[in-house]
Amino acid sequence: MAILKEFPGNHLKSISSQGNKTVVESLAQQWAKKYIGNLKVDVDIGRVEKIEIPNLSEIVSPEGRKRTAQKVLESLRSVSARAWNKTEQLLSKEIKQHRIDLNLINPWEISGDSFNIYQKALDVYTQQTTSQPLSLVRNLVDSENPLYKQALDVYTEQVAPSKLATVIGGDIGKLRKKYTSQDPRVIGFVSMQFHYTSQMLIESLEPIEQSLISTYFKVIDDHLYMPLQRAYEAAANHDSDSVALSAVQKLLPISTQIAKRICQRVIVLNPNYNSMSGGLSNPIVKTSSIRDVEMFQIYLWVCALETSCEAILQELFPLCVMLYPRLKVQWEVVRQMLHLLRQEIDISLTPQEAETLMPYFQVLWDMFSPEVFAELGL
Repeated sequence: MAILKEFPGNHLKSISSQGNKTVVESLAQQWAKKYIGNLKVDVDIGRVEKIEIPNLSEIVSPEGRKRTAQKVLESLRSVSARAWNKTEQLLSKEIKQHRIDLNLINPWEISGDSFNIYQKALDVYTQQTTSQPLSLVRNLVDSENPLYKQALDVYTEQVAPSKLATVIGGDIGKLRKKYTSQDPRVIGFVSMQFHYTSQMLIESLEPIEQSLISTYFKVIDDHLYMPLQRAYEAAANHDSDSVALSAVQKLLPISTQIAKRICQRVIVLNPNYNSMSGGLSNPIVKTSSIRDVEMFQIYLWVCALETSCEAILQELFPLCVMLYPRLKVQWEVVRQMLHLLRQEIDISLTPQEAETLMPYFQVLWDMFSPEVFAELGL
């Protein structure tokens, strides 16, 4: 692509590594706390109202969690094969169009790696305990607001995967590095494989099991799309008084709120817009949209921390060009998102902090311009 030649990945001076392990741990923990703090389980209220509290108690018990985990593991092999078929149907044309080496895409290897990740997630799920007594859920059911949905929301927030984000983050970081080392676009196939696998795995579960397990699978999904580990490693190369590091530390805790505000604004601007999965207000589409806006933010942080455009040039832009047309995501919507992101950055940071991000934001803005996609015929 011509656009890639305009912004060589090493055109900015790289900073020296100082191995600041404390910064890595701090940012990782900050992300985990933010993630769990923003977690909200969406449950079909019509189905939840029919669930009896004893059933809830049984499902969240240690024995119930083990049974749920076992059901998931038993179906993982067949589901993985079906998920790959769906991924291949979605992206088979892109392999040829983008000239991706087929030898780099091994479905059996990807399936094996996914099994290990799901196994670790389920291990955390079976070991997870809750500080919120089930009696509180019972009391809510008997109170003035008797809907099971309210009771379940309170409870699931307590049994949410508060440890998984830190336990599994490093493993997924290694997985991303493995599949992006030779061709960053391969992570697109890996991410879609995990995405479809997670969707299919929860289909056979009970509603409460679905609501609980889906929060764990979302952690996997998000970490695959977002180069979090790369951001942590880049942050470790900065001194504590780094302006770029200060900017990231300010933005990280509010990145989800920023993404939600941007997505809500885009929904208002495009009331009749439809992607492959439905309108922008569709819960599945909205969740994916919020994740994508967070993904763009993190790629921007990586560039600022690495003082290099490489992450955008070699990974984010090619992935978007490969995936978005197939998912029927319009480039004008991406431009709207970027415009709103610029506004959020200016509001959230000092001028000096915002300035550290602007060279890389400008690269994003230029790359996702109408002229580029007109030239590429997209």
